[in-house]
Amino acid sequence: MRWIRKNLVVFAGVLCLAYLILPNLVVMVFSFNKPNGRYNYEWTRFSTDAWEHPCDVADMCGSLGLSLQIALYATIGATVLGTMIAFALARYRFKARGTTNMLIFLPMAMPEVVMAASLGTLFLNMRVPFGFWTILIAHIMFCLSFVVTAVKARVMSMDPRLEQAAQDLYASPLQTFLRVTLPLAAPGIASGALLSFALSFDDFIITNFNAGSTVTFPMFVWGSAQRGTPVQINVIGTAMFVIAVLIVVAGQLLSGRRRARA
Repeated sequence: MRWIRKNLVVFAGVLCLAYLILPNLVVMVFSFNKPNGRYNYEWTRFSTDAWEHPCDVADMCGSLGLSLQIALYATIGATVLGTMIAFALARYRFKARGTTNMLIFLPMAMPEVVMAASLGTLFLNMRVPFGFWTILIAHIMFCLSFVVTAVKARVMSMDPRLEQAAQDLYASPLQTFLRVTLPLAAPGIASGALLSFALSFDDFIITNFNAGSTVTFPMFVWGSAQRGTPVQINVIGTAMFVIAVLIVVAGQLLSGRRRARA
């Protein structure tokens, strides 16, 4: 009993992790299924047909490519703007700084359907046609808050004496930023960018309100679930999960090597 009490937190963490990973494992297993009907909900027999022909479903790969493109552009836009805003909030004192912090936090606090309806109403009033650009603008808007939060936390933890030392060694402001400030802030920027990409690629509610006739991959999955879920959707989900895990593992290995060298 003493050993169990000592490792109770570890057990709870493992159970929570297993609960989070279990749906991904189910998706992975059913990506090798060959259902008899339209729905891939019951295991029938093992098959690799979906993996060999992932684009056999009409319009699925097109919607996937569109989602990846929007996620990439939204990540670039939100990361650039969010990084500049984070530096401004962390390094400078100006009027309405508290109000700006509150407005940055609002998209993270409010329900997505509120922001989606607000952006949709804005585009309608401005007579902006719904499509690729309205989705991209909406995704940048809600990804911006997550980038600012991640980068701001990193910038506030940085030691300003390192930048002062670079200036004392006659480094120009640009050299100080590129060789000292930016490398120190890089982990926060990278985490904000990865989070933005995942949120943009996965978003359905905001996209659905601002897409018009444009169909992204989450909207394709939602629509296909009403008519029959193809196995190829499980293949794409499994591939995205494996890629995300590999990125995390690669990041951990790189950070471990840097610590070992230090």
